[in-house]
Amino acid sequence: MEITEDTVKHVATLSRLEFSDDEIGKFTEQMGSIINMASQLQEVDTEGVEETVQVVDRDTVFREDKPEHWQGEDRETLMENVPEKANGFIKVPVIIEKDDNE
Repeated sequence: MEITEDTVKHVATLSRLEFSDDEIGKFTEQMGSIINMASQLQEVDTEGVEETVQVVDRDTVFREDKPEHWQGEDRETLMENVPEKANGFIKVPVIIEKDDNE
């Protein structure tokens, strides 16, 4: 698959990103290299090779989901310094606005 500047511009538009013409050219070259590398990997014979999901043995450690800080008097001290609060929680500004087209 050939990556063109139009492809990179289309992906940028979908991602709501803006790039200069120099960046578009640079990204086109880089994405082309990545796609070529993926094509090379498809040529590798993996017949009989067992699938690897995790290379390190890991045990999931579960713990009770409870706050460890800012309880009791510490929480009251914290809330004294909060500019806006609602129902005992810190009120923060919205950082992701929902698009009407979604």
